[in-house]
Amino acid sequence: MKILIADDHDLFLKGLELILGDVYPDADFVFAQSYTDIFSIIEHQKDFNLVLTDLAMPGSNWLEAIEKIHKALPEVPIIILSAVFDKEIIAKTINIGASGYIPKTSSNQIILDAVNLVLSGGVHIPTELLTDSLSGELDALIRSAVSPVLSGDKTLTPRQIDVLKLIEVGKSNKVIAYDLGLTEGTVKLHVTAILKVLGVFNRTGAVAEAKKYGILK
Repeated sequence: MKILIADDHDLFLKGLELILGDVYPDADFVFAQSYTDIFSIIEHQKDFNLVLTDLAMPGSNWLEAIEKIHKALPEVPIIILSAVFDKEIIAKTINIGASGYIPKTSSNQIILDAVNLVLSGGVHIPTELLTDSLSGELDALIRSAVSPVLSGDKTLTPRQIDVLKLIEVGKSNKVIAYDLGLTEGTVKLHVTAILKVLGVFNRTGAVAEAKKYGILK
């Protein structure tokens, strides 16, 4: 596994290396301390499994930077780790291609859980994002992806079943988005909700559990 970690604070970079290195001892870590560094690295290296980056760093506007990273590495999940906590900014990062948003105040376990979820094709969004002011399709999806599920409730929406059927035949989030006429961010939210409802941690487990409960034939 190869992970690109970007932050303009050296101490935070070392902390993430320790947290992730403990769980992924064979991982190859590449470090950047600005968006300029990231752009230089991804110009020559494309074989990353994950990008974890701060939001406010030298070298670029964050919105343009995340779009550029996603365009250069369209199949690589991106997780934002930031001290900035604004629901509109979080929703915008998901819309432009990020797969997760983690506040820097999060515990080590939350960071690891978020990485595992994102590597399974889901999207991690802080539960604190849920507010009474949320509305619209994206917000409804965010709610379904991060709100609690009642014990024993294995009900999926028709759209989630559509997504799950394509997961079953091995299609990526990008292909699923194309096939169903959705954005990739929306597909990631559906995947997250599917994993949560079925009580599993990866796509293979989701398919197996769905067959067990008769959701998939």
